Amino acid sequence: MPVSDLLSALQNCRAVDLAQPYYTGAPHHPSHPAYLYSLNKKHGDYINPGGASSAADAIALGTHVGTHIDALCHFSCCGMLHGGVEAAKVQSYAGGLEHHTIDHVAPIFRRGVLLDIARQQGVEVLPKDFAITAEHLEAEGADIREGDVVLIRTGWAKYWDDAARFIAQVQSPGPNLDAAKWLSAKKIFAAGSDTAPFEFAPSPEMSVHVHLLVEIGIHIIECLNMEELSAMGAKEFVFAASPLKIRGGTGSPIRPVALL
Repeated sequence: MPVSDLLSALQNCRAVDLAQPYYTGAPHHPSHPAYLYSLNKKHGDYINPGGASSAADAIALGTHVGTHIDALCHFSCCGMLHGGVEAAKVQSYAGGLEHHTIDHVAPIFRRGVLLDIARQQGVEVLPKDFAITAEHLEAEGADIREGDVVLIRTGWAKYWDDAARFIAQVQSPGPNLDAAKWLSAKKIFAAGSDTAPFEFAPSPEMSVHVHLLVEIGIHIIECLNMEELSAMGAKEFVFAASPLKIRGGTGSPIRPVALL
């Protein structure tokens, strides 16, 4: 396709932001470090001869904080990564992992599908003890194809500005193992949700993560904001996002958009 035709098509698209904002005190899963921010250079701290000055800031965060995608090496089971790679032999504190890392995940431009379970249930937000089953996913009647990115809305994004409520002692709605197996049978590329743990929590064994990341090789995207997408009634779109190229990384922040 000529570049001019591609630009014309993009100009006729609506881009819906699917990312949550970063701010000091933003929610984070207790097993990951918080997001930290500082304005470390104010205007006027240094003024050049022409009278101009600049401001600059610094951030620190875990790779699984905020809207992010998991690399397949994020989880292991019985010491093994996806594909039977022994984790102990391919990891170090300084270098991270050597297999299935986030820097090998190419920029994502794929068909996206929204499964709006909160709307299906007639509520704004699913209760924290709501386990999403394969039957709930099937009831959406969506045409899910191999290689798709499937997003599951619980409504939990509405709590993003209330960190304690969003994390809720790591209790939140999400797909159970049967639902995860329903997704993996579709041979999708990634599954995402608007909660921090993606799967129904508490889940001491993290069975959904183990199934998708370790057993099958399907990426997980967490802490999405699908409220605008839901309000539009959108079910199908182009999902676009790109992880940071963090060598050895187990995950990365992303700024995903839905193109309609």
